[in-house]
Amino acid sequence: MMFSTKRAVAPFLLALGLFLATAAAACGQSAAPTAPSDESAPTMPPPATAAADAQSSDEPTPSDAGPAQNTSGPTSESTPATTESTEPTAVSADAQSATDAAIADRARVLVNLEHIPQVDGIDAWLNTDMELSIADLVGDGNVVLVDFWTYTCVNCIRTLPFLRDWWARYEDDGLVILGIHTPEFEFEKDYDNVVEALGTHEIGWPVAQDNRRVTWRNFENRYWPAKYLFNSRGEMIYSHFGEGKYGETEQQIRNALVEAGADLSDDPLDLPEDQIRDAAFQSAWVMGNAQVTPELYAGWERNLGVARAGRHPYVAQYEEYFESIPFGVENATGIIDVTIPQDLQSHVLYFQGQWSVEPERIRHARTTENLEDYLALNYAAKSVNAVLTSDSGEPYQVIVTVDGAMLTPDNAGADIQWDEDGYSYILVDGPRMYGIVDNPQYLPQSVLTMRSNSEDFGLFAFTFGVYAQGP
Repeated sequence: MMFSTKRAVAPFLLALGLFLATAAAACGQSAAPTAPSDESAPTMPPPATAAADAQSSDEPTPSDAGPAQNTSGPTSESTPATTESTEPTAVSADAQSATDAAIADRARVLVNLEHIPQVDGIDAWLNTDMELSIADLVGDGNVVLVDFWTYTCVNCIRTLPFLRDWWARYEDDGLVILGIHTPEFEFEKDYDNVVEALGTHEIGWPVAQDNRRVTWRNFENRYWPAKYLFNSRGEMIYSHFGEGKYGETEQQIRNALVEAGADLSDDPLDLPEDQIRDAAFQSAWVMGNAQVTPELYAGWERNLGVARAGRHPYVAQYEEYFESIPFGVENATGIIDVTIPQDLQSHVLYFQGQWSVEPERIRHARTTENLEDYLALNYAAKSVNAVLTSDSGEPYQVIVTVDGAMLTPDNAGADIQWDEDGYSYILVDGPRMYGIVDNPQYLPQSVLTMRSNSEDFGLFAFTFGVYAQGP
């Protein structure tokens, strides 16, 4: 089925410096790793960005009016055009019971439709030639699975194979998957970027571009990915945030389809299992010493948000980092010139040379010739991914090493290439997530470096995995 987000005054910087000093004392500057994190946990938006979006003055107010409702009650036979008195028709108890049930069911549908979150404020629709509403879809007898996602989110990317399977398996039985693409980064608002992502990930179901997070807020959603299942009566019967529970989700879909009248008796498929974690990681987990580097963000908005929450920023050299930013200026940007120390703490970003500190990323601030500027990270994971872009639109190379050596086919991520001299690199040719490292097994400690001569080299985020296969 084809559905046609000037430097600040001195008191503020002083207060920020005192706060960061306190936070540093609380978090410690030792090389002890942070607490392990669940790589399958859903991603949350940055507090500063979310607040800014919520207060945006150019955002249209969602309509208070819900979908068109049948206010005349349940459908009944037309009144005869006669003045003659008629005797009431005798109705059996069974027939009356069925009629009452139908009336009650219709009334319940009307109530449910009034409370379905609205798909509003959509900038563009993809894979469909019409605007869609959940109320209309369930009103036609469909079961609707709403999926909030964004195309560089590794947690979202890991769920897409399961969504593709459900779409192929149950579309003809009345399942409609409605993707709500709510961007995390500014470049994810670009229509062409989303179109390309749909092709890359073979997404055929309808997708709405929720660039201003109107529908996100209508659902009171907080996570990527997030799934909400509506049955054919318009009831939200199930939700799940993050990865996993694919078998449980599919069983809920099947139950809702059968309730709506679908015959799945000839489709007794085994329910999917969650992805298998790497054996070395599982062994470390049993021993109580498993660590996974959490998602790391390079832009100052996210770093400031975690600092204000009393946690250590994602960037190790945070004093120079924060002091460079002219807070109070729209899209404030600062320049830092920093040196990487000899000993690297785990789970934080280090930078060498000149870098531009921006709201969503940190970018190489000059053109070099000898790869003297670079970033480094002491991480714990099996796989490493990075979100990168090219402002100029021209491809550029980023040389990648692990523990001082070039990558090999044994530990290279999906986007690693090699030149004639054996240098391992990625070619950044678009705004997306790149597969950097995929070790044969989980490593509790390993040092990654990435360096480029290009001014386009800009990091948004790192994500990590411990699955036996995949990013």
